Amino acid sequence: MSASFRPDIEGLRALAVSGVVAFHFGLSDLPGGFTGVDIFFVISGYLITGQLLREIAEEGRLNLWRFYARRARRLLPASLFVIFATLVAGYFILSPDEQSLYSKGAMYASAYAINFWLIRWSFDYFAPDAANNPFIHFWSLSVEEQFYLVWPALLLLAAWLRPGKRTAILVIGLAGVVSFVVCAWLTTVSQPWAFYFSPLRAWEFAAGGLATMAPAKFWRERPQLGAALAWLGLALIAGAYLTFNERDPFPGVMALVPVAGAVLLLLSGSGNAQRGPSAMLALPPLQWVGKLSYSLYLWHWPVIVYATMMVPDLAWPGRLACGALTLALSIFTYNLIENPIRRNVWLMANAARALIPAAMLTGAGVMATYANAHLAVHDLDPSQRIIAETAAQPSTARAKVGCVLDYETVTPKACVFGAKNAERSIALFGDSHADHWSTPLIEAAKKNDYKVVTWLKSACRASRLTVWSSKLKRDYTECDQWREQSIKEIIALRPSLVVISEISLTSSRKLSPDVEVSDSQDQDWQAGLRATLEAFSQAGLKVAFIRDVPFNGMFADTCVARALWRGQAPSVCDAPRTDAANDAVAAVERDIVRTVPNATYIDMTDRFCDARTCHVFIDGKLAYRDRHHMATPFAQTLEPPVERALFSNK
Repeated sequence: MSASFRPDIEGLRALAVSGVVAFHFGLSDLPGGFTGVDIFFVISGYLITGQLLREIAEEGRLNLWRFYARRARRLLPASLFVIFATLVAGYFILSPDEQSLYSKGAMYASAYAINFWLIRWSFDYFAPDAANNPFIHFWSLSVEEQFYLVWPALLLLAAWLRPGKRTAILVIGLAGVVSFVVCAWLTTVSQPWAFYFSPLRAWEFAAGGLATMAPAKFWRERPQLGAALAWLGLALIAGAYLTFNERDPFPGVMALVPVAGAVLLLLSGSGNAQRGPSAMLALPPLQWVGKLSYSLYLWHWPVIVYATMMVPDLAWPGRLACGALTLALSIFTYNLIENPIRRNVWLMANAARALIPAAMLTGAGVMATYANAHLAVHDLDPSQRIIAETAAQPSTARAKVGCVLDYETVTPKACVFGAKNAERSIALFGDSHADHWSTPLIEAAKKNDYKVVTWLKSACRASRLTVWSSKLKRDYTECDQWREQSIKEIIALRPSLVVISEISLTSSRKLSPDVEVSDSQDQDWQAGLRATLEAFSQAGLKVAFIRDVPFNGMFADTCVARALWRGQAPSVCDAPRTDAANDAVAAVERDIVRTVPNATYIDMTDRFCDARTCHVFIDGKLAYRDRHHMATPFAQTLEPPVERALFSNK
C-alpha cells in the first residue's frame, strides 16, 4: 500500500473522464462512456481506503478532521465556482421557471446531496429531459462525498473489532456484497434508486477498497500475470464503452464489467509494471488529462447543455468548439482555483483553517442558490406565468385520480365522464396520446348527450405490439396484459364508438420517449394496429382512429418560455412539417384504417401545421405542454372540429 504517486492511476482517471465526456458530447461510437463514473468510484475507493488504513496502522487512530480538511480543499472550491458560473450563465439562457428549478438542483449540489433530490423527483439520468439539467452530473460527486462521510467509520469499526487486514477485508467485503445485491435487484424495480442512492453504489467503492489490500509484492514478482490481467481490465472497460448504452438496465449486474476492469488495472499497476496498459496509462498526454479530470468533469456538462439549448442541432464542429471551451475552462479552474487552494500552505497548516472556510462557503452556496430559486420567479412576467400554468394543467381524464394508469398496473380502470346517465357511450382507448384528446372529446360528448368511458395507460399503445420501455429497461409486458383485458371490457360495454389514438411509430423512434419501436418492427406495428381495429370491428363496433399530433425536437413549453425571456418570437420554436409530422407514416396508418370495416381515420394535423411548418404557439395559445402532448387549454379549442368529426353523423 505504497503512498507514492501512481502515474497509472492518473492515466486511469483520464480514461474515465474521457468516456464520460465522449458520451455526453454525443460520440455514438462510445455509447457506454457513462460507465467512466463507475471507474472513478473504484479509484476513490482504492485511494481513500489505502490512505485511511495506512493511518490506522501507523498511528492507531484516524484524524477525521484532517481527512475532511483534505477533501474540502480538494473538491469544494472548484465545484462551487462551477455552480455559481453555471447559474450566472443560466440567467441569459434559461427561462425563469427553469432558473428556479435548476437553482434548487444547484442548492442540493452545493450541499453534496443532489442525488437525493434526483431520487425524489425520479429523474432518469438517461431521459431526454435530463439533457436540460445543467447540474445533474453533480450526482456522482454527491455520492462520493457521502462515501467519504461513512467509509472512515466503517474502517474504524473493523479496526475496533480486531485490528488487521483480515477484519477490514471481511467488513468491506460484507458491505460490498449487500450493496451489490440490493443494487442489482433495485435496478430492475426502481432504477433511479439503484443509480443515485449512495449505499447502493458502495459496492463499487468497496471493490476499490479491497483491491488496495492486495499485496503489491505478489504483482511485482509476477509481472507477466499483472500485464495479462491489465490487458483484460482494459478490454473490459473498452467493452463497456463500446457496447453498453442507456437502454441497458444499469448499474446492476452490468456495472461489474467496468468495475472489474478498473480493479484489474489498479492491481496490475500496484506492482509498478513497466509494460502493457500500466505503461500506456503513464504516458504524458494521459497524465495531463488525468490531472485535469476533476475540472473537466465539472465543466463539460454545463457547457454542452447550454450549447445545445442555444443550438439544438449542434453539429460536430460546434461540439468540438464546446470541447475546446471545456478544456480552456478546466485549465483555468485547475491552475487558478483547484490546485492553488488544495496546496495552500496556510490552509494545510491545520484542519480548522480549511474546514471553517469550507463550512462557510457551503452555507453561502446553499443560501445563494436557494435565494436564486425564489428570485428567478419573483414578479414573473405574465406571459411566462401563463406558459407555466398552461403546461401544468392536466387533461380532463388525467385530472381524475387513477384514470391514466402507471407503468406497473395491469388491471384496467374504466373512468366515466360527460353525461353519466346517457344511454349512449363512447370509449376512449390508448396511451397518453389518447388521453390528451379526452379534453375536447368529453366536452363534445356532453353537448351530444353521450358519456365517455376511458381506458388509458401511460406509454401503452392501443396497437397490439410489444415495445421496449426506457423507464422499466425491459419489454413493456404490463402494457400487453392491460391492452388485452381492456379490449375485452370495451367490447363487453358495447359503446356506440371506440376512439383510438396513440403515439406515432416514427415519432417514438426519432425522439425516444418512454417506449421505443425499432425499425425492424414496422411490419409488427402494422399488423398490431390492424389486429386491434379488427377486434372491435368484428365485434360490431365502430372505430375512429385519430392521427397523432406532430412532434417537436424540444420541449415546446420550455422553448417558448426561453424565447419570450430573450425577447424572441415563439415562432423560433416551430419545426418544418417534414420533421414534425411524418406524412408518409400517416399514409400507412390511413390505408390500414380504411381497409377495416366500420373504421374511420381522423386527421387534424392542419390544426397544427401549414404546408411547410408545424407551430407550437397557435392563436395566442401554447399548443404543447412538452414535446408531444397537447397543452390542455389548446386542446379545449379543438372541441368544435372533434364534434364535427365524431358526432355530425350520429
